[in-house]
Amino acid sequence: MLGGMWTGQKQGITDGEMDGQVDVVVVGAGYAGLAAALRLKDEGIDFVVLEASGRVGGRVLSEVREGGAVVDQGGQWVGPTQKNLLALAERFGCETFPSWEEGRHIEVWRDGSRVAYDGAAPEAGPGIDDYCRVTTLLDAMAKSVDLDQPWLTPDFELWDSQTAESFFRAQTGDEDAIRRLALAIQGVWSCEPREISLFHVVFYIAAADGYEQLMETRDCAQDSRFHGGAAAPATALAVELGDRLCLNTPVEAVEQDEQGAMVRTGSGVIRARRVVVALPPPATSGISFTPTLSISRRGWLAHSPMGRVAKVHAVYTQPFWRAAGLSGIATVYDDGPVGVVFDNSPADASMGILVGFVYGDRVSDWAERPAAERRAAVLETLAAIAGPQATDPVDYTEKIWPYDEFAQGGYEAYVTPGGWTGYARDGWRTPSGVIHWAGTETAGRWNGYIDGAIGSGYRAADEVLAAMVDAR
Repeated sequence: MLGGMWTGQKQGITDGEMDGQVDVVVVGAGYAGLAAALRLKDEGIDFVVLEASGRVGGRVLSEVREGGAVVDQGGQWVGPTQKNLLALAERFGCETFPSWEEGRHIEVWRDGSRVAYDGAAPEAGPGIDDYCRVTTLLDAMAKSVDLDQPWLTPDFELWDSQTAESFFRAQTGDEDAIRRLALAIQGVWSCEPREISLFHVVFYIAAADGYEQLMETRDCAQDSRFHGGAAAPATALAVELGDRLCLNTPVEAVEQDEQGAMVRTGSGVIRARRVVVALPPPATSGISFTPTLSISRRGWLAHSPMGRVAKVHAVYTQPFWRAAGLSGIATVYDDGPVGVVFDNSPADASMGILVGFVYGDRVSDWAERPAAERRAAVLETLAAIAGPQATDPVDYTEKIWPYDEFAQGGYEAYVTPGGWTGYARDGWRTPSGVIHWAGTETAGRWNGYIDGAIGSGYRAADEVLAAMVDAR
């Protein structure tokens, strides 16, 4: 079963009660927690997964709309170098298809001008030269990053003492270039350049193996999508876990002692030798830990706010923009809410779907408006990109991630200036006694992505396995 109470009899946990004992409790059934559980299952370890919400996937949410459209409200893409996610998808038979990018892309500027271009990026336009120069510099800086021990990176403290915005303004006075760079920060980290550590930006680029990997489609992070939505591998994995997975079971406290840990839920207490916590920072901070977490760990969490992002899908009877030679891909620099648009239609083009992203300060303002105003503002932008037909979708849906009860933002936490320097060495992912930390924010490769989440789950499980061997 995928919901209800876990009833693993051999651990002494009886039907209707949560009290019992296992080797490992995994807290969280996003991709990180599920990956940790799968590794433990493959190694024959006795475990249970506790998930507060009523579904698996965490910050990946695939929704089937009334008309049959599958829309990914959270993370959705996979690229060819994201080996963890691709291997998991292959194991569970979840097929992918190339993201649509054929046709001309659109840029919309503050004065309302609409410019079409071919290729991955425009060759000319306001601020493009300085934008390319600064991003090339970021790439060069990223080559020096130590992904396993980031604090060993040359210029680590210098970069972590700056914001992305202060760095950009030190490099260029071209406001159009600044605007392009700002949208890049908003698009990847769902925050504003003034909020994020420069080192975190550089680390993240290194974790993806280059700036282009983060930004582009073909052969990069946005290369492909899943036929059944990005939650399909998570759902299939959950089926394999069976009654070891408990939904609607929030963890209230983790108490360590000489025998291991007691994990308290509203339904009872589970004793475990080890615990893997695979949650976003706000959810982690919502658990009571005894003894209290170290200053480094608490400081790291405090310096890791969630991004501010909403995804908006407009569904049409067909992808009409393709007939006009347009790809449906756009970057928007005006004062409207939407920053980036993609064609999110199914592989067979049986319907047309445009997805718009609302980031950072834009979402803070837009989300407070009445629903009808939010919709009208989004559709106005889609019409500027795809044509007047875009104002009349057959379906429209929003996911405003800062309002999500469990994630409280998305898609990942970013690090504010000083966070890496002050707290990372012992607070980033170093185990706290018998507690091991997973989650995409703890990944050294593809940090912030589904692939990074899966890799972090494997790493945490491997730490548990090694610790259990040492304890014998």
